[in-house]
Amino acid sequence: MTTIVFELFEALRKAGIDEETARKAAQAVVGAEEKEHLATKADLAQLEARIQAILNRHLLAVLAAIGTVAALVKLL
Repeated sequence: MTTIVFELFEALRKAGIDEETARKAAQAVVGAEEKEHLATKADLAQLEARIQAILNRHLLAVLAAIGTVAALVKLL
């Protein structure tokens, strides 16, 4: 049991809740809280799209720089 789960468990026990119910309730509440911080498939898809857009911009900048260098080499 993590510290938070144990603290909630202890509080429920002091409030008169039986041990098994208090344990399950504490784990369920903390489990729901932790799930709130997990990324969903939609979150990951959005992140992937943002990363892809950034990479595409960088690729275009590199290609433009290569083109500029190639043009300068031809002038020499």
